[in-house]
Amino acid sequence: MSGPLHAVVVGSGIAGLTVALHAVQHGVQVTLVTKDVLEHANTRYAQGGIAGVMFDDDRAEDHIRDTLTAGAGLSDPEAVRVLVDEGPARIRELIDIGVAFDRGEDGAFVKGLEAAHSYPRILHSGGDATGTAIEKALVARLRASEVRVIEHAFLIDLIVSDGRVAGVELLVGDVPASTDRSVVRGVREGMHADAVVLATGGAGELYAHTTNPPVATGDGIAAALRAGAAVADLEFFQFHPTVLEGGGSALGESFLVSEAVRGEGATLIDESGRRFAFDAHTDGELAPRDVVARAIARQMERQDGHPVLLDATHLRPTPEETAAFLARRFPTIDAAVRERGLDWARQPIPVTPAAHYLMGGVVTDLDGRTSVAGLYAVGEVARTGVHGANRLASNSLLEGAVFGARAGDAIAADAASGAWPALHVAPVAPIEATPAADAPPFARAALQRLMWEDAGLVRDAEGLARAAGILAAWRATERTPAAEAEFEDENLLLVAQHLVAAAATRTASVGAHFRRDGAEPDETPRNRSDAAASAAIGADITPDAWSSAAPTEAVR
Repeated sequence: MSGPLHAVVVGSGIAGLTVALHAVQHGVQVTLVTKDVLEHANTRYAQGGIAGVMFDDDRAEDHIRDTLTAGAGLSDPEAVRVLVDEGPARIRELIDIGVAFDRGEDGAFVKGLEAAHSYPRILHSGGDATGTAIEKALVARLRASEVRVIEHAFLIDLIVSDGRVAGVELLVGDVPASTDRSVVRGVREGMHADAVVLATGGAGELYAHTTNPPVATGDGIAAALRAGAAVADLEFFQFHPTVLEGGGSALGESFLVSEAVRGEGATLIDESGRRFAFDAHTDGELAPRDVVARAIARQMERQDGHPVLLDATHLRPTPEETAAFLARRFPTIDAAVRERGLDWARQPIPVTPAAHYLMGGVVTDLDGRTSVAGLYAVGEVARTGVHGANRLASNSLLEGAVFGARAGDAIAADAASGAWPALHVAPVAPIEATPAADAPPFARAALQRLMWEDAGLVRDAEGLARAAGILAAWRATERTPAAEAEFEDENLLLVAQHLVAAAATRTASVGAHFRRDGAEPDETPRNRSDAAASAAIGADITPDAWSSAAPTEAVR
């Protein structure tokens, strides 16, 4: 190989930024491209925080167990072990570059508790602005590095030559106008690369209701599918339980209310004021996300579709004290709630579920390698095996940091060896559905409604078959995308087709994939993954011994 190794990183969230910073430290020439401005990634929207074993009285074994339990037994134990064991070092890296996690008066990190965690191991910054703090620090470090950055660069496709990735095809400078999304203002250009890293995030724009920003259109997954890479577990799409609808907001959009609010003691109540979450799980509001989201959906059905209520009014002795606490602990959420004309220190606020996080994606090994040589994937676009059927709260930022660092290191090692290894995993093509004769005209809003109704929080064979037929009809219609928004539509259609096919194939309910026509999962806490947890933790520490095992060494 002549000249310096060139790697293209597509995406600017915590995973992409971490890959780029680690790779450039090894002497790799890195170009980072992002479809919006550098700072506009899903990472900045993360409110709750980042999970990690950072306290004397916490244990890696407990974090592993919690992760496997939330994943409904389908997580890869080895990947979970890597996540938990390497997490503290990556968190210390973030601290070293300037992320100021919140500390108490004694100088110790403030502990946050979120759903399905057995210990309050969540670190947060700015109360509920953790993602923004991390994104800003990483972006500042990247701008001071030798990484070349190209903003407003949309990934049209991967360039594949002789069975390996050779570069990317981009649409650069195309900023869609609100009046006509089909007008092309950018230019197409190819870029050579010895390695390409997909760090493009998820696909929340598949659904009518989502916590994701508009850039989350499944671009990396779609490009990987077209390149012949293996993709798995797309049926596992997590729906966040508590999202505040736009209502009276000038923004007119939904807003996520972090489950850290429930971790502080807020409760879910129905229209009569009854706490209903315990009907579904003994952990109530702090059960795994899939359980809580379905409990809310069931309750909404009982009350004619009306939202349930999140009650934070009792978190302090008086309304004034509660208001001060909420403004201090959750400043971003507090501002959004009040912008909508609500006083959540005095009245419960209406919340509903919304599409939040995709557990599946491009299949990778523990270093980000995919089934196509030279192609890597990290963050939400990747299927590392960490999340299984349902992601544990605040493990997403941790996953981006841990596996982003590993991929950045692996690229340099693979180039030095000249081997460029790839996974031996064959891609799975979805079963072709018969195009529906009565399919409505395609529009992104129509796709989002279809996915919400037939492939959303609760699914069945009839709805999935209907969705498959309409998607097949839409994909059979010849279109020639030219503008960024049109390419996004094609990507969403392709990912939707694979998601629906995967959901139809998995006939049993598990984790975030719930079939109303299948056997309901056993949602008793901690009984779904004891075997997997024992395998990950080691034969010397069994579930019965978790309560008496010695704590791990403190990490500060």
